[in-house]
Amino acid sequence: MTGPVVAVLVLLVVLAALTGHTLVNATRWLRRPADRPAVVDEPVAVLLPLRDEADRVTPCLRALLAQRGVPGLRIVVLDDGSGDGTAEVVRAVVGDDRRVTLLTGVAPPPGWLGKPHACHQLAQHADPAATALVFVDADVVLAPDAVAAAVTELRAARVTLLSPYPRILVATAGDRLVQPLLQWLWLTFLPLRAMERSPRPSLAAAGGQFLVVDRAGYHRAGGHAAVRDRVLEDIELARAVKRAGGRIALADGSRLADCRMYDTWPQLRDGYTKSLWASFGHPGAAAVVVALLGLLYVAPPLLVVAALLVGAPTVAALAAAGYLLGVAGRMVSARATGGRWWPDALAHPVSVVVLGWLTVRSYHLRKRRRLSWRGRPVG
Repeated sequence: MTGPVVAVLVLLVVLAALTGHTLVNATRWLRRPADRPAVVDEPVAVLLPLRDEADRVTPCLRALLAQRGVPGLRIVVLDDGSGDGTAEVVRAVVGDDRRVTLLTGVAPPPGWLGKPHACHQLAQHADPAATALVFVDADVVLAPDAVAAAVTELRAARVTLLSPYPRILVATAGDRLVQPLLQWLWLTFLPLRAMERSPRPSLAAAGGQFLVVDRAGYHRAGGHAAVRDRVLEDIELARAVKRAGGRIALADGSRLADCRMYDTWPQLRDGYTKSLWASFGHPGAAAVVVALLGLLYVAPPLLVVAALLVGAPTVAALAAAGYLLGVAGRMVSARATGGRWWPDALAHPVSVVVLGWLTVRSYHLRKRRRLSWRGRPVG
């Protein structure tokens, strides 16, 4: 065999292993909360931080008010310095429902970022009797049994923190290219069962859109005060839970919650830009990861074209198989998490290129101290 054939064969083996890992994670290790959970007999506090969410908080609030199977449900909403009348919308939707408390947040003190400080305030004002805390973002709409199912799974899994990842709704081309990578990345590269069993904080993942924690374990981990200056406060909270001796788990929450994270491409672009640098840490690590992703998922279709141009059909066939393996992994991930898989998965190499560009942009703007979100500096 020639050198190029051997090189592409090695690439093919690696891709086959990664796609196989995605399949095992999706079909065996990914937790799936019950569709019809039993009634939850413990007090539960749902905590909703809001900042300039007047135009989309209504569906979220109505879904929270419609929760069933949790007789001890209490909801705490925090208006975090909104300038668009968010608090007025909350009052109009909630009316005189005594389960809901609306708080006016205070500005984050030095050393705190906005989201961790809002969540910290919410946890402090949660019903003292609540033994489980459920953090929800304004762009999430829960199914009627979502809180009951999530808390039931938290207890059944015997973990401190459960992250039931919602179904991410996509509408624009940018959405369809970028958003599915969230689930694909952890299903492909994170061993879910090992993550649950291992005490290593580095082996952790979580999504802050819908997060369920045991209250005692949350306080042992230091709560959001332990992640006060972290852009990715959800993942850092999961790591803090592990450092405190707790366990964490991911679950497929696609039947429990829908989430439309961004309405426009500029919002999506800036949302990823503000946080990607924190995902990778050192720029050198980011460069290595982006290069490896490019080699694995962008190079194969390019090799197909190059090999056909120079008359190397064997290399072209192997590279095509590599491309299809990458597409297959993306399809498995999407189908396992309620996402759109066809024909979007065919553009997986383009998705990886866009992710690489967003990563470079994130480091570039951070270096220039130009990262911000919701009118506040980050990074």
